[in-house]
Amino acid sequence: MSFLRRRSAATPTGPEFDVLAMDPGDWPGELGAGLLPGEDGSCQGIFLRYDLFGGRGPAMLIGNLPEGSPARDLEEGQIPFEVAQLMLALGNDEPVEVVGTEDTPVMHGDNLLIVRKVKLSEGRIACTQFDRSDGVQVTIATWDRPITDDLYQLLKPLPAEMFQQG
Repeated sequence: MSFLRRRSAATPTGPEFDVLAMDPGDWPGELGAGLLPGEDGSCQGIFLRYDLFGGRGPAMLIGNLPEGSPARDLEEGQIPFEVAQLMLALGNDEPVEVVGTEDTPVMHGDNLLIVRKVKLSEGRIACTQFDRSDGVQVTIATWDRPITDDLYQLLKPLPAEMFQQG
């Protein structure tokens, strides 16, 4: 009765948008990716976890969340999804809150980005966010490393097909 076997609608095959992130070939460590499934089976976001070699733990998380993603709906003072995922990966369950934001202009190639620096109660976490022209919000969260303008130059659009699940 193979006709009774259906694929779960809650598991997306991948994003319907290109993912802005650091190319895996540019990262001298290990890389993992995760999809955020929507109730309707759509991809509500993707995040990439960049780990250091030698089991030294996660260094950075980059998330791409499309418009309408529930992960973008935050209460006042609530930390971004990517920060929560980074804390989870670190095994750190200390409470963290947003204590402020600051908008800063940053050049990315020939484009000017308005980057929102998210200031957190945990000083070892750096977090920035910006919106792409297609409405996808990009968030970068790092542990014990500053986010410098040089990092933005390493961000490249990675094709959606790279993250498709078979």
